[in-house]
Amino acid sequence: MFTKLASIGVSLSLIAGLAISPQVHAQNNKVVKLATTTSTENSGLLRAILPAFEQQSGYTVQVIATGTGKALRLASQGDVDVVMTHAPAAEAKFVADGFGTQPRGVMENDFVVLGPKSDPAGLQDAKSVQDAFNRIASKPSTFISRGDNSGTNMKELAIWKQAEIKTDFAGYTSVGQGMGKTLLMANELEAYTLTDRGTFVAYKTKLDLDIVFEGGKELANPYQIILINAEKYPELNHKGAQALSDWLTTPQTQAMINRYTVQGEQLFKATYQQ
Repeated sequence: MFTKLASIGVSLSLIAGLAISPQVHAQNNKVVKLATTTSTENSGLLRAILPAFEQQSGYTVQVIATGTGKALRLASQGDVDVVMTHAPAAEAKFVADGFGTQPRGVMENDFVVLGPKSDPAGLQDAKSVQDAFNRIASKPSTFISRGDNSGTNMKELAIWKQAEIKTDFAGYTSVGQGMGKTLLMANELEAYTLTDRGTFVAYKTKLDLDIVFEGGKELANPYQIILINAEKYPELNHKGAQALSDWLTTPQTQAMINRYTVQGEQLFKATYQQ
């Protein structure tokens, strides 16, 4: 009888242990899963600054670099601990739908339109980015779109919509790739494309493309870090996510972001305000 009771007691203890293990694991977990955009990865920024966070905090950051749409989807499914993206409208919806909390602006750069040095569509004479896109479609010239529901792709599609242009003209090609591969394809095809400045600078030595249109508030590219709602997903590493969010917005880290350069060019401007 004692043996049976003892065995039952052990089983119940194991079941109880399993029942609380997700919370215990979350409290003790030293890995922070960050879903972010390919631009923060391709630019080299995260590789440059995250080792300092890991050394200071004891956490290890696992970076999942993908398009903004997929990054937010992973976050809404509770597959990552924190998300950092660059699509304000999609981020606002993510928070409004109850998936995200504590959105913080971390930094910004801008979008630029790249094209062949010969600039056959004459974008350098364009009066606005909508005018630039209209010139591409009217030629028509080859335009390579990421087509991956990333922040850059969302911005590109918004510009076409503002310009009242359908993307069914002969030169438009949607490739479903990240920014780096899209740039290489545009370069190979001597095509136009929209990119964030940071990835362009990082890939500059591999490209024979120039910036043919830039500037203006419409091409601003802000990045936010957003925590995941702990009530929806209590098992996530919220402590580690909060630590990363807090660290990215300290004056010291903001200064690191401002100091980060590639080929002598500053890629991001820190923007967090208390």
